[in-house]
Amino acid sequence: MKVSEAIRSRRAIKHYDSTYQIPEEEFKSLMEVVMQSPSSFNIQHWRFVDVIDKDMRHKIREAAWGQAQVTDASKLLVLCANVKAWEKDTKQYWQNAPEEVVSMMVPMIKDFYDGREWIQRDEALRSVGIVAQSFMLSALEKGYDTCPMIGFDQDAVGKIINLPEDHIIGMMLVIGKRSKDPFPRGGTVDYDHVVIQNKF
Repeated sequence: MKVSEAIRSRRAIKHYDSTYQIPEEEFKSLMEVVMQSPSSFNIQHWRFVDVIDKDMRHKIREAAWGQAQVTDASKLLVLCANVKAWEKDTKQYWQNAPEEVVSMMVPMIKDFYDGREWIQRDEALRSVGIVAQSFMLSALEKGYDTCPMIGFDQDAVGKIINLPEDHIIGMMLVIGKRSKDPFPRGGTVDYDHVVIQNKF
């Protein structure tokens, strides 16, 4: 499937075949591709909490106002971001780079993030958005449907998954096989409304 085709055909699917389970080796293969997504300074802020415990999924469904895809999809992932990843063993992010690149990039991480809490949060969430899109398009290529979700009580879900203090929840993602097609697309805003040349 071409990338353009995947972008045009991807939909947020709400209804899933609850009997279908993605094989773990296929999920791992999908994630290995997804983890190649770009992130600020290659920090890879994202953390995917794969909720496999059925009781936890039912509790999260309650915190998501009863949305059926939370329990019916093959997998429920709580996509989090480690806001303090920038200060933890920063050489690991450049372990395969030449030494001259390491000596340039690693100090720049601290210079960019230190004391700038809004940047730490914003960049972590930007990385979450990028990796989420990679996940949804890669899943579609493999024949799976997905749904990004922000309709849930973040504090309640954070307690259920024991979210660390230096992490935030970006969104939830479900993946599986659809049992019902979505409504037709709502439509896109006009090109000239979206693309502005030089200045507003």
